[in-house]
Amino acid sequence: MGSDREALAALLGGAGFVAAPEEADELLARARGNDVLLSALVERRLTGEPLAWIVGSVSFCGLDVRVDPGVYVPRRQSEPLARRAVERLPGDGVAIDLCTGSGAIAKLLMAERPGARVVASDVDARAVACAAANGVDVYRGDLFAPFPRELEGNADVVVGVVPYVPTLELPLLQRDTLTFETPLAYDGGDDGAGILRRALNDGRRWLRPGGALLLELGGGQADLLAADLARLGYTGVTVLVDDEGDVRGIEADLGDRR
Repeated sequence: MGSDREALAALLGGAGFVAAPEEADELLARARGNDVLLSALVERRLTGEPLAWIVGSVSFCGLDVRVDPGVYVPRRQSEPLARRAVERLPGDGVAIDLCTGSGAIAKLLMAERPGARVVASDVDARAVACAAANGVDVYRGDLFAPFPRELEGNADVVVGVVPYVPTLELPLLQRDTLTFETPLAYDGGDDGAGILRRALNDGRRWLRPGGALLLELGGGQADLLAADLARLGYTGVTVLVDDEGDVRGIEADLGDRR
């Protein structure tokens, strides 16, 4: 194929990749002048395989995050949630990152709050290994289940990009998403809020009073969860939206549990 950036960008653009010039740069950097390797990398990308798996990493909030094949690729849409989690975490505080995947959010929290204790969890063995390779203190298990019990009631922040796509809407995801990534990272049950509700409910035990819960979600799920949030004693609920006004998450404070 050769290492002509313009030709490579044109090839990728013609295949429908919207950030073709940037992707061309990443592929060329990964190939390091090896045309045979470059051809193999481009062939993989043209199948729709995530670029992060091919080049081995992704930029998230300015950090280089390792992403192994089979592991959920952190999205740019999650960056505002991650930055807000940083803002809510005291320098000597405790943070819990649920469904950590590659460990991107946990890694950011560790980088920005080096004096804090940051722990993460995931049910997928590949994700746990990848997060550990990113330097994250990660536990394998479902949501809060694997964490040390001394953290109960002491977390300043619980943050998570948990699965929240309604089961029946999984086929509507981008064409190549579930060709490569596991439905485990997306499937949130009938209304998409099943795991979100569990995180709300169990989060009460792990957050300190006044601690912050930050969860990514979409569509009308903030409204779906409103009654649960009130019933469980969360206050100051804020719906987080992106620059286009699309709902991306919620932030809520835990009130006094007494």
